[in-house]
Amino acid sequence: MGALAVGRHDTIVESRTLRRDDCELPIVHARCEGMPRAGIVVHPDIMGLRPLFDDMVQRIASHGFAVCAVEPFARRPEAERAATQDAGARFGWLGELDDDRQLDDLEAAANFLVVEDDVARVGVLGFCMGGYYVLKAAANERYDAAVAFYGMIRTPAAWSGPGHREPLDTAGEVCPTLAIFGSADAFTPADDIDALRSAWSGRPDCAIVVVEGADHGFVHAPDRPAHRPEDAARLWDSALAWLAG
Repeated sequence: MGALAVGRHDTIVESRTLRRDDCELPIVHARCEGMPRAGIVVHPDIMGLRPLFDDMVQRIASHGFAVCAVEPFARRPEAERAATQDAGARFGWLGELDDDRQLDDLEAAANFLVVEDDVARVGVLGFCMGGYYVLKAAANERYDAAVAFYGMIRTPAAWSGPGHREPLDTAGEVCPTLAIFGSADAFTPADDIDALRSAWSGRPDCAIVVVEGADHGFVHAPDRPAHRPEDAARLWDSALAWLAG
């Protein structure tokens, strides 16, 4: 997480679970000391909660936030999640996900931040698969702002399942949303970005940033070959300012 600099606030971090109707939802919760200026719910990428996101939520919190990252595959057995560390294998799980459950989990995390940390403003942030869900979650009136890093604008064919809706179907209803893409990302081709841009025409409170030559995952995971530290540092600043309001 080197591109996201540590802020000036001391932080408190904990791992815990939220009780859902059909599972225990693992979360990582972090908050700055003092009164947070806003809450942020984080939807991870396909690999789910792991040390990368423990570090991320702590760093975000150090900039004056309360943060809650959720496990996207909470309904899979914990042992299976731990044993499946190959992204290709996890792609087989995606068609079984259900939008209502995923978005309800995010909303539960938002409500947790309101109760636990007394924040009045809550945003939602996601990466890759998480960005795909953020583009849908942003249409929920629960959020004041959203940032989607390289979220899929159309559902990839390999992910299709009865529980998936299209982000474009509700794109015109989103809260103020910042969407960040790389021009070399095969998951978000230029035609899809243009479709989102069209859906947001007349929405000055929404913005699209396309980084020339950047590939998928270029911001949040420094160990990826696609990582671009200078762009990542700049975009982290933009994302946190957007979510702070």
